[in-house]
Amino acid sequence: MARSRPVRAAGTAALAAALIAGASACGASAADDDHPDHRAFTLHGRTLTVDSDDSALEVVASDRQKAGTVDVTRWFEGSVVAGSEPTVKWSFADDRLVLSVHCNGFIADCSARHRIVVPRGIGVKVENADGNVRASGFREPVSIHVADGAVRVTGSSGPLDLAADDGSVRAEVSSRRVKAVTSDGSVDLELSRTPDLVDAGSDDGSVTVAVPRSPYRVSAGSDDGSVSVSVPRDDRSPHRVSAHTSDGKVTVRTAN
Repeated sequence: MARSRPVRAAGTAALAAALIAGASACGASAADDDHPDHRAFTLHGRTLTVDSDDSALEVVASDRQKAGTVDVTRWFEGSVVAGSEPTVKWSFADDRLVLSVHCNGFIADCSARHRIVVPRGIGVKVENADGNVRASGFREPVSIHVADGAVRVTGSSGPLDLAADDGSVRAEVSSRRVKAVTSDGSVDLELSRTPDLVDAGSDDGSVTVAVPRSPYRVSAGSDDGSVSVSVPRDDRSPHRVSAHTSDGKVTVRTAN
C-alpha cells in the first residue's frame, strides 16, 4: 500500500527563481500530518524485526496490545518541486516489518514517523538507516542499530544491544546486560538495577555509566580525555562494567 502527497507544480520561471535565490523547500514535518495511516499485522513468533530506511521510529511494548498483533501508525509529509511524487510504503512478512520512503527530485523534502506497538513479551530487532529510534516497555531482548540517528531506550528490563554510526545512545533501564556503542556521539546509561554486564563505548564522544551502589569489576579508559570512576571496585566481582572512548570523557558513577 503506497501513499502519496500532491506534488507542488512549478513553472520554468519559478524554478529559475529558486535556483537564482538558492531556495530550498520548507522543512517537512511528519507532525503536520493530521490524518495518519494505521495498519495491524499478525505476528507469529516472539521477535519482531523492523527494517526502515528513512523514518523516526517509536517502538513500544504494551500490556494493552492484543496478543499476536502489531499495530503501526504512520505520519508522513512530503513534496518535490520537480520529479516523482514522494511515496511511503510498508510491508510485513515472516515477522519482518519493512518501512520505506521514496523522496527524489528537485528540492525534495520528506518526513516520516512510525509508532509500532507490540504485545508485552515480544522482543524486537530494529535496523534503521536514517532516523532516531525510541523504545520503551520491553522485558525481552532489544536490538537497535541506526546508521544516522540517535537511540534512546527507557522503561525496559530485557537485554539491550544498541548501536549508532552517527548519533548518541541513551538508556534509562533496569536491564542486566547492556551493550551500547556509537562511532560518533555520546553514550549515557543509567541503570536502576545492578547489572551483570555493561559494555559502553564511543569512537568520538563522552561515555557515562551510572549504576546502583555495589562493587564492580571496572575497565575504563579514554585515549584523549579524563577518566572518573567513583563506584566501589572489586576485580573479583561478577558485575562488570566496561566504558571506553577514543576522544572524550569517561565517567562511571553511582546512580543518584
